[in-house]
Amino acid sequence: MKILGIESSCDETAAAVVVDGREVKSNIIASQIDIHTLYGGVVPEIASREHIKAVIPVVDEALKKANTTLSEIDAIGVTYGPGLVGALLVGVSAAKAIAFAANKPLIGVHHIEGHISANYIQAKELEPPFMCLVVSGGHTNLVIVRDYGEYEVLGTTRDDAAGEAFDKVARAIGLGYPGGPKIQKVSEMGNPAAIDFPRAKIADNPFDFSFSGLKSAVLNYLNSCEMKGEKINPADVAASFQASVVDVLVSHTIAGAKKLGFKKIAMAGGVASNAALRAGMRAACEREGYELYYPDPILCTDNAAMIGAAAYYDYKRGVRSGLDLNAVPNLKLGER
Repeated sequence: MKILGIESSCDETAAAVVVDGREVKSNIIASQIDIHTLYGGVVPEIASREHIKAVIPVVDEALKKANTTLSEIDAIGVTYGPGLVGALLVGVSAAKAIAFAANKPLIGVHHIEGHISANYIQAKELEPPFMCLVVSGGHTNLVIVRDYGEYEVLGTTRDDAAGEAFDKVARAIGLGYPGGPKIQKVSEMGNPAAIDFPRAKIADNPFDFSFSGLKSAVLNYLNSCEMKGEKINPADVAASFQASVVDVLVSHTIAGAKKLGFKKIAMAGGVASNAALRAGMRAACEREGYELYYPDPILCTDNAAMIGAAAYYDYKRGVRSGLDLNAVPNLKLGER
C-alpha cells in the first residue's frame, strides 16, 4: 500500500511516498531554516507563506523520486495538528485538494504520532508495545505505545519543551538559532560537570518534565558572572546545560519503563538526534538490559515519511478523514 504523506506543521514543507508503513520510496524536505535564522526563531507568518510556495513542488518531487503517479497512491496522509495553525492549514488544504481531485482516501495524522512512527521505518522489526520518549522543539512527552494508534501520555512538560530550552539557552550564550545543533557542537569542547545546573522533579507526577527552571538557572549564572566580572566559558555552560537536560530525559524514561515493565524503549523528535542524549540513553538501556530504538537524524526532525508511516497504520485501523478536516494547533495525542 502506497501512502503519500504531507507535513507542514512548522518550518519544513515535506512530502514522501511510503509503502506499507515501513519502506520509504521518497522523502523530500524543503527547509526554511536559513530564512528563520535571520530572526532568531520561526516566524509563523513567514513559515505559512513559504509553505504555500513549496507544497506542490515538494509533492511533485516526492512522486517523481518514488517513480510513481498519483493514480498509484492508495491514500493521502497529512499532519493536521499540533503545530502552527497557518502552517498546518497549508498542508491540510493541499492534501484535501489532492484527495478530492484524485478520489483518494484522506487521513489526518497527529504530528507526535508521526514522530513515534518514524521508528517503524528505522527498525522494521519494532512492534508495540514499548515506551517512547518524544522530545522536540515543541514537545516533551513520555508516551506508552500500547498498539498502533493506541497511546497514553505518562509524562509531559509543565512549561518549556526540551528543544525550546535548547534554543533559548543557545541564544543567551550567543550561539544563535537553531539551538540544538549549535549547543551539541560547542558542548564537545566543554566540561559537562563544570556547572551544577538543577534537575527539576515534579512532586505530583515523577514522569513530568520542567525545563523553565533550568533555563532560568543558566540565565542567572550568566548574569551573575557578568556582574562579578567573571569570564564565561560558553562551552562549559552549553555542556553543563546539555548534561542536565539529558540526565532528566534519561532518568524519567528509564523510571517509566521500570514501573510499567517495558523492555523496549524508543526515542523520537528533533532532540532525539542529539548525540549526548543518544549516548546517555544507550548506556542506561545497556545497564538495565533494555532494547533501544531511535531513527536516523533525518527522520527525527520534521519530515513526511513519518506521516506516511503513521497514516498507513491509521488506514489499517479504518481511520478516514472527511474533506471538512481542519487544522487543530493544540491537538492532544490520542484525540481525533
